[in-house]
Amino acid sequence: MRLVLLTALGVGGATIFGSAIGFLFKKLSHRFSDIVLAFAAGVMLAAAILGLILPSLEYGGKFALLVTIAGIFTGALCLNLIDKLVPHLHKLAGVEKEKHPDAKLGKVLLFVGAIAIHNLPEGIAAGVGFGSDDPAQALIIAGGIALQNIPEGMVIIGPMLAAGVSPARTFIAAALTGVVEVVGTLIGYFAVALSQAILPFALAFAGGTMLYVISDEMIPETHAHGSQRGATYSLLIGFCIMLITDVLLG
Repeated sequence: MRLVLLTALGVGGATIFGSAIGFLFKKLSHRFSDIVLAFAAGVMLAAAILGLILPSLEYGGKFALLVTIAGIFTGALCLNLIDKLVPHLHKLAGVEKEKHPDAKLGKVLLFVGAIAIHNLPEGIAAGVGFGSDDPAQALIIAGGIALQNIPEGMVIIGPMLAAGVSPARTFIAAALTGVVEVVGTLIGYFAVALSQAILPFALAFAGGTMLYVISDEMIPETHAHGSQRGATYSLLIGFCIMLITDVLLG
């Protein structure tokens, strides 16, 4: 339990760490942020496949393939539904051009709220990983999610400061998006701990949410500013590093 709690704090703390970087470097280039985000996408892709989907097949029993596929699509559809209700934007289009301060602030708060809502299933994915009785794999999954949270924390800061939010309140808002992930991690862990019967589906569900985030948000964002070649190789590097780590730990 101590390891789970420390992991939850690490996953949520990565967002806060990214926010601190955002204060130090308010005008990071798109190329840099795209490379970092693409690397995180590669790490998350490997974590989703190696740490969640393949173990789901292993623990699924007689209907393993059916349970895993159902879990993947359920996870993706849940995030799809969340996107319908609260779009998850890595970039606030038009915020800098918005003339009315209240309208600008409203867009920024929607942006921060969307990140917080999306962080809940990501935290659940980190917690579910501990149900497989393989702490190394669980840490790999959590590490991939935490790495993705760093650039996500970075992008919160600039728009909020530009909208006139004080630095203190900006940091608190960014920290709260990380707290949501801590809560999600604990929910995922306790859900699996209470009933091992749901483990195969829960693993696949978490894998599906991660695949959805990678395909629907992270990759399109990293290819939107002319750095797609570098982003592609950065993703491959992240994936291969996690593959090497998995083999060495296995």
